[in-house]
Amino acid sequence: MAGDDDRDPEEGDDPSSDSGAPAFPGVNSIKKARKIRKKAEKRKRKKEARSKDRGRRDAAGEAPDEGPKEKAASDDAPKRQAAGSAPPASADESERRPDFAPGIFRAATPRADVVVVGAGLAGLQAARSLRSIGATVKVLEARDRVGGRLLTQTIDDAPFDLGGQWIGPSQTRLAALVRDLGIETFPTFHDGIKLLDNDGKVSRYKASIPSIGLLGLVNVQYAQWRIDRMARKVPLRAPLRAPDSDQLDAMSVEQLKHRLVKSDDVAGLIDAAVRVVFGAEPAELSLLQFLFTAHSGGGFRRLVDIEQGAQQDRFVTGAQSIATAMVERLGDDVVLSAPVRTIERNERECIVTTDAGPYAAKRVVVAVPPPLAARIDYRPALPAHRDQLLQKMPMGSTLKVVMTFERPFWRARGLSGELVTTRGPVTVTFDNSHANGRASLVAFVVGKQARLLARATARERRAVVGKALARHFGPEVEQPLSYRELCWDAEPWTRGCPVAIAGPTVLSSYGATLRQPIDRIHFAGTETATVWVGYMEGALESGMRVAREVAMKL
Repeated sequence: MAGDDDRDPEEGDDPSSDSGAPAFPGVNSIKKARKIRKKAEKRKRKKEARSKDRGRRDAAGEAPDEGPKEKAASDDAPKRQAAGSAPPASADESERRPDFAPGIFRAATPRADVVVVGAGLAGLQAARSLRSIGATVKVLEARDRVGGRLLTQTIDDAPFDLGGQWIGPSQTRLAALVRDLGIETFPTFHDGIKLLDNDGKVSRYKASIPSIGLLGLVNVQYAQWRIDRMARKVPLRAPLRAPDSDQLDAMSVEQLKHRLVKSDDVAGLIDAAVRVVFGAEPAELSLLQFLFTAHSGGGFRRLVDIEQGAQQDRFVTGAQSIATAMVERLGDDVVLSAPVRTIERNERECIVTTDAGPYAAKRVVVAVPPPLAARIDYRPALPAHRDQLLQKMPMGSTLKVVMTFERPFWRARGLSGELVTTRGPVTVTFDNSHANGRASLVAFVVGKQARLLARATARERRAVVGKALARHFGPEVEQPLSYRELCWDAEPWTRGCPVAIAGPTVLSSYGATLRQPIDRIHFAGTETATVWVGYMEGALESGMRVAREVAMKL
């Protein structure tokens, strides 16, 4: 969401136009530049070492070892002094390595070219890309697992995702990565009748758009056309350059909805879509962020659809298996149970202090959600505008529920398993059955309803969700083989899902700093992406972008 890219953005930026190759472009030129810099640095270090050695010998009153050049120079010394030139000076104190606070730096501190904070897809991809050009990397993860907002658990002999789980068309980086890792996908089941419960009024439909009457259908088509038309005017690489960006950012999605929508049924559909995609209410979300996200995914409709949409396919081994497979290639360079507490920086390097000890690096990549990045103690402190941005981007709210059954009983009734409801507590469900045949439904409680339900006990939440779904799927849904839930708001190293949100005026005030490096600290994460923001594809894109950025500085 930053305006710091040096390429002029175009209105028609295609979010799927970049290469899907796991490594980033320009590797050969970056390697060549790094070799040149390394040679220059090596010559500089040798020169500094000779200077320091002369200073030490002068202080000790020792005669230096003279080679032919030094001897010739010493023979000419009287001539130079007679001419008024000064003798060689010892190394200036200011050029020596600045010290950190006492007790922080130790000679035994593990060192790497780059330390990456966070072992989600963004951090792991950044490490993978940097390793491909020969850089040394350490990835520090607070949890005892990798994957960030991806979490797969085995439930009744099948892997199910309690975090992100889908891949859709135009997500080229993700598709290329899973091919490279040998991870298979399978389509999301969606055959049959879909259900829409709009404040108690239930519609049954088979098309992609609910049965909401002719006027409602016209209204929803018009609203979708206007949203996509406005979204295409928001440049992907610099959304703050959009026409009237300040006015767009001053508005909420709720305000746009009132301008475009005349039907309560259509308003309910927009509410449900916004809640699922962002984990927030329309009144809480900046219109600029909404339009930018829609453009980044190729259109508003693509964000919410199954076929040809973001929910089209799933991973046979679960989405978290992508992260675990990436870690297998990174090996011991990924350190778990190492929450980062402090990042100190000076003009030479950074010291990252964790619960597992300190790590030194030339550059640091912070690849965690904005609310978690804000909790790190930066020394010196981040600039005020950057700190304000992190403070003003909370995570969306999501409670995800996975239920397994002996058989997909809803299919026998002609139902697809897809339900959209506006009255809560559940907002949407899908047929979540695994490729191995294990029947399942997945339900999402999002936005305000997720925040409310998070205050209840686990038993109370299960009863409320079961009762809400029984209205549409029958009493069998209240007797699953297994019931598994995850309240992402309560996760200490995520604090919400699926994405950080910006309220009105936040991006126009601080958004230009979202991807900008601060000295030796760089930032990644799906929130900083230019394509598929809030999705796995966006996380990978941000990891590749920050790796290019860092590589040019090493």
